[in-house]
Amino acid sequence: MEIQLNHLITRSSSSSSSDPNPSNSNSNPNPNPNPNPNPNPNSMQSWWEAISKARSSIHSLASALPNFPSISSLADSDRPARSLLESQEAYLAVSSSLSNPLSGSGEDPLCQWLYETFQSSDPDLRLVVLSFVPLLTGLYLSRVVSTSSTEVRSLAGLEAVILALYASETKARAGKPLLISIPDLSQPSLYHSPRNKPARGGAQGHRPSVGVLCPPLEPQIAVKSTKRACIVAVALDCYFKQISQMPTWSKLEFCGFAEAWAGQNCPCRREFDMKSDDIGNCNRNGNGNASEIRDFEEDDHVVENAVADIQRLEIHEDDGDKEGVLSGVKIPLPLELLQPVLRILGHCLLAPLNSQDVRDAASAAVRCLYARASHDLLPQAILATRSLIQLDKRTRLASQEANVASVASNSNTPTKAKKPEILLASK
Repeated sequence: MEIQLNHLITRSSSSSSSDPNPSNSNSNPNPNPNPNPNPNPNSMQSWWEAISKARSSIHSLASALPNFPSISSLADSDRPARSLLESQEAYLAVSSSLSNPLSGSGEDPLCQWLYETFQSSDPDLRLVVLSFVPLLTGLYLSRVVSTSSTEVRSLAGLEAVILALYASETKARAGKPLLISIPDLSQPSLYHSPRNKPARGGAQGHRPSVGVLCPPLEPQIAVKSTKRACIVAVALDCYFKQISQMPTWSKLEFCGFAEAWAGQNCPCRREFDMKSDDIGNCNRNGNGNASEIRDFEEDDHVVENAVADIQRLEIHEDDGDKEGVLSGVKIPLPLELLQPVLRILGHCLLAPLNSQDVRDAASAAVRCLYARASHDLLPQAILATRSLIQLDKRTRLASQEANVASVASNSNTPTKAKKPEILLASK
């Protein structure tokens, strides 16, 4: 019996070892559930290639900016592309180089670096180029307008970078327009819109609910004067899509240029600045909502703080050459260019994570754009800028009220008396 059992074990082991199809064998009831512990063996190699490309790009930028050798030290970080994006020193170096009146030509090494870097597959490197969009568009539009007919200045380098942004967005949209949903204005509010819309030819008829925000983009090989506003607007739209990842100094740059484009010395920008009399009469004139605007006459200190906060924004007068804001010129502002400008300013004005400097700069720029739209008689721009100004005013007043209420609650909160300490001593 023992010999027969050994013979069966021997035959079973030999048959399992000679079976060409191991899947048919049940000799291993608990196979390895993960035969390949590293499903992506090339991940480490691709990560190292991205690091190498980012370091090579930083060294190329340092060679294009010989006056700023410290930029090359950013290549030694673990995430060099992200370090370059978050480096204010690198941004100021590029800004100083591009602000040179002779920059922006086709032979400009910095423009060539921006163009080649945007073609990279590294998303962080592309974000670095997008962070310079306010500087590129601001300098380009200001120089195009200020250049006289006798003074011919080459801006082929700046145009190449802007066209690269336009080409990438054209490819991303794939010949389709940008559509938006329009609510049914026959309903009392957005929440009363029926989910099941009536069929065509019904009793209520069919209301169009889709609007064209931007028509399909056409490929462009050069920046023509008739297409300049559209091309720059698309570049600004690319910037707006990634604005949450843009550094603070980039947003401040854009606000400064937007203020200069509108013309910053027009007194019409103070039209909506709040005064104590205007705030006291807000509800009586029917311009406010009792649920949104309180009776500010009872809180004079809140009104004074809010008025001082808004008047502080008027310091921007005759301040075009101050540190951090490049001087710009007044330019034509058609509606297709104003749309992305107001979207960016709306983010800078209302996004909760923005610093107070960004909000103040955006508030001043929106007021200047309102004055410009009033002079140009653009009803869409007037409506949009008025809405942003009103939102800015209410946000500032709500913040002031919250601060006052917080201080008042802290001062009125009774403090619990401390129990006397009892020291135990041995007799």
